[in-house]
Amino acid sequence: MKMLINGADRVVADALRGMAAAHPRLRVEVQHRLVLRADAPVDGKVGLISGGGSGHEPLHAGFVGPGMLDAACPGEVFTSPVPDQMTRAAGAVDAGQGVLMVVKNYTGDVLNFDMAAELIEDEGITVDQVVVDDDVAVTDSTFTAGRRGVGGTLFVHKLAGAVAQEGAPLSRVAEVGRRVAAASRSFGVALHGPTTPAKGSPTFDLPPDELELGIGIHGEPGRDRRAMLSAAEIADVTVEALLADFPLSPSDPVLCLTNGMGGTPLLELYGFHAEVVRALGERGVTLARSLVGNYVTSLDMAGCSVSLCRLDDELLRLWDAPVSTPGLRWGR
Repeated sequence: MKMLINGADRVVADALRGMAAAHPRLRVEVQHRLVLRADAPVDGKVGLISGGGSGHEPLHAGFVGPGMLDAACPGEVFTSPVPDQMTRAAGAVDAGQGVLMVVKNYTGDVLNFDMAAELIEDEGITVDQVVVDDDVAVTDSTFTAGRRGVGGTLFVHKLAGAVAQEGAPLSRVAEVGRRVAAASRSFGVALHGPTTPAKGSPTFDLPPDELELGIGIHGEPGRDRRAMLSAAEIADVTVEALLADFPLSPSDPVLCLTNGMGGTPLLELYGFHAEVVRALGERGVTLARSLVGNYVTSLDMAGCSVSLCRLDDELLRLWDAPVSTPGLRWGR
């Protein structure tokens, strides 16, 4: 496989150098593997930190900025960041109000963020955590005990980030983050596997006439492999899987993320989103907001995921609040 890289061992550092050059409103520490708001720490504001393996861009570093994260800690490709990164990030963004760490439920991430929390507390900084485990496809998969954290992570970043931007205290920001995590569900589909720079070929074999349902964002196995389906059929299977775990009534408006896994063009994603909207409507689900694009990716994996978040009036307001990051931007 051909890639635009200088070498597998330089991919993350080179990407961080490029982010620094492209986004002067960020402060990028290439050596320490940190992406920070240039104005951090922000007076009177809880610091919001997240991170994980690289290869899922724009998650997490692309969501650093007003209205979302204050800092992101990128690990090597599909590899958890280390506690020293989170500890350094906490010191850089804490303005005396404490920090909240948003963690995807993968064993390495959870262990390293737990260790970081102890180190951060030793520095005299108040810290709390929200663990995201929104994937309904499988439990106890290759990389995790319990459900995986996937597309719902974006919802937690945005909604907890919005309430933090308003100056809410740490307890309130953490409560919103946990409420969003509990109200979010995701399901993914792969058409071909991701190619890691170190391997140089897809991480799993998927024949051209088959797809995998319930895939994870590192190429973990899903729940079923089937003959290729149409977009409408995939949408029906996906929505049925989500609603089987997450019954919704017409009085429960939802936010829907139709997410590309990195190798699926927007032409296909918008067509697929139309089928998702149809499938939700046929099942009596009220769609309040939509987001379509490549946001929580898996390198060059072809495929998609659908994430739903049940909204109330406050969460809808927080979703609509201004945000200004490389990966998500609206409002003033």
